[in-house]
Amino acid sequence: MSALVCLVAGALFFYVIVYYAVFRGARCSSLVRLNGKTAIVTGSNTGIGKATALELAKRGARVILACRNKDKAESAAYDIRRESGNNQVVFMQLDLASFKSVHSFAEIFLKSEPRLDILINNAGVMGPGCTEDGFGMAFGVNHLGHFLLTNLLLERLQQCGPSRVLTVAALLHCFGSVDFPLLASRKDLVSGQSTWHNFQAYCNSKLCNVLFTRELANRLEGTGVTCYSLHPGVIYTELCRSLSLWQQLLLMPLAKLFFLDPEGGSQTTLHCALQEGIESFSGRYFSNCALQQVGAKGRDDALAKKLWELSERLTGLS
Repeated sequence: MSALVCLVAGALFFYVIVYYAVFRGARCSSLVRLNGKTAIVTGSNTGIGKATALELAKRGARVILACRNKDKAESAAYDIRRESGNNQVVFMQLDLASFKSVHSFAEIFLKSEPRLDILINNAGVMGPGCTEDGFGMAFGVNHLGHFLLTNLLLERLQQCGPSRVLTVAALLHCFGSVDFPLLASRKDLVSGQSTWHNFQAYCNSKLCNVLFTRELANRLEGTGVTCYSLHPGVIYTELCRSLSLWQQLLLMPLAKLFFLDPEGGSQTTLHCALQEGIESFSGRYFSNCALQQVGAKGRDDALAKKLWELSERLTGLS
């Protein structure tokens, strides 16, 4: 019996050490209020996007939930208004898998909203399939959709400066790559649709997020608009909805024990959106509410510029 007790105690001790040292994450400490400010959060009907939108609403911001699913987004907007006491939380239709939808969103937003102070490119997908415009889903949504959206809203962000653009990347960007010949031939950064290809496509898209932020900062220097990419932490959210049932069942016990909940996963996003004094770090990468070094590919300015120029052509901006 004593051996069993020691084993359980040891396992519990190991869990506590690993959880607090690796997974738990820091908290956003900023007390900044956002009254009179407007923020857009993509993919904010669930998960860390919804948690982020809730906190921004609690601080007095007008929050636009930019989402694909109307019913879920309107339900989320109702929840956030009720919990925050802020009625300035509204849904606007946005499908990042469709350039047409991105243009429509930007047109409606610019006609109806006089301000944009914070743009949070939060939405992300991992899974098979193609976008409406024929690109691989992860590359098309996670990178190209947000690339187009940000560029269409840049003028309004500059008019309202100081303003910020945040793009939720991931630690997995370290495993990503950008194969330009493959992209030219297949409109994707992977060559297949297997589970492994889907995972690699996600990693590649997260590297694109980091590179996009780096080049965006270079182009916006001196404009009053700063931008940051970030790793939100290890979180179990609806991002995993595209996994097969058996994969989700295998992942669930680990997720319950170690992964952050959406509120915990929103902290680095909030830090980058709210923390004063980080403007000099525009273009940089944050994790655990602190500045972090990115992988070598994520620091390649030539690669970032080449990706930007290609993305302009692919989205019809050039």
